[in-house]
Amino acid sequence: MPATHLPLLALTMGDAAGVGPEVIAGCWADARVHALCRPVVLGNPEILRRACRLRGQSIEVQPISTIAEATPSPTTLPCLAVGGDDVLDVPIGTHDARTGQAAYLAVVEAARLALAGQIEGLVTAPLSKAALHAAGHDYPGHTELLAELCGTPRFAMMLYLPPGVANRSPCGLGVAHVTLHTSMRTALDMINVEANVEAAELARDMMQRLGVAAPRIGVAALNPHAGEGGLFGDEEIRIIAPAVAQMRQAGIDATGPLSADTLMIAARDGAFDAVVAQYHDQGHIALKLLAMHAAVNVTLGLPIVRTSVAHGTAFDRAWQGTAETTGMIAAIETAAKLVPTRTRRD
Repeated sequence: MPATHLPLLALTMGDAAGVGPEVIAGCWADARVHALCRPVVLGNPEILRRACRLRGQSIEVQPISTIAEATPSPTTLPCLAVGGDDVLDVPIGTHDARTGQAAYLAVVEAARLALAGQIEGLVTAPLSKAALHAAGHDYPGHTELLAELCGTPRFAMMLYLPPGVANRSPCGLGVAHVTLHTSMRTALDMINVEANVEAAELARDMMQRLGVAAPRIGVAALNPHAGEGGLFGDEEIRIIAPAVAQMRQAGIDATGPLSADTLMIAARDGAFDAVVAQYHDQGHIALKLLAMHAAVNVTLGLPIVRTSVAHGTAFDRAWQGTAETTGMIAAIETAAKLVPTRTRRD
């Protein structure tokens, strides 16, 4: 008889001084989470106990030494302890090397477990990039760290809105980025034909995994009015149009370069399944205006499943018991959907 197989997902706690612990605590009792997966948290058990108390959750935090010991339920939160207890003394809402190191170790361990097949995916709560750097780890964020840990040279960040969330696509809407965590001046030098084609290929592959047989991809222009025929810049003529031509030659249903100020409206209304944005804020601002708290961060190109909330540590709102949990639930749902095998035979 076939039996439902719920994937084992690791949730990394993120920065202990930010909203990550309370976001996890806040969504833990939600029946949807446990209907989607078997979750286990990597982090500090006492921090999670504090977060559960803050949210008024009657949840037992169960310290475990191996993933195999995890018995998650709406009232039991298994926690694989990672890092030391020095995070207990870090003031709320501060960038600190101690919380940066703990968050780093949790991601490293989660990636190791995923690559070893001991978990089927990971969902990350936000870490502080400044705290990460203070701890001596020179990465712009989760995406680049995970790419290195997985030995992945071709990767990209996609922000993804699940179906029915401010978009008309039955499989949701994704935005992949040509450049990511870098300054605008640096990003301009990184935009080229190859990077555009790679982002489109990764976006196509991900949307196919999410259920779109032949994804329609809109490619954003860089300059106002798509360069206005070269009057406002020639990147569209020199780089983006040739890239779109290569995409189409490779069998990708790509259209562009399209003016960025109207592209997301068309995508929202169902014209595209995915968008290729040229730089971080071009994609992030537009998609987050549609539905920030429901957006999911998906890392493209990894040999493992990784999703995340689309917001940061929110130090200004941390540990007030008001952190939004919608994004974490959406990230868990998306990770569970991306796990290749959802059923098995006993």
